Amino acid sequence: MRHLKIFKVYNNFDLYERDVEILELLSDGYENRQIAEILFVSTHTIKAYISAILKKLKAKNRTQAVCIAMRLGIIK
Repeated sequence: MRHLKIFKVYNNFDLYERDVEILELLSDGYENRQIAEILFVSTHTIKAYISAILKKLKAKNRTQAVCIAMRLGIIK
């Protein structure tokens, strides 16, 4: 079983390193297809990650998720 480190944020959000990586790519303007190619996974997997990120951050959309992550200092 592969172990992933957890990036804990002071507002009780538990984001995996992969979640943070995807948020960074979203903030750079990449689309799901491009993120999938960069991370060597399917677009279906990226959609699942983004859905999980939205729930964790209680965001309505990917733009809001990026804004929340920037405000919390998770990404720059």
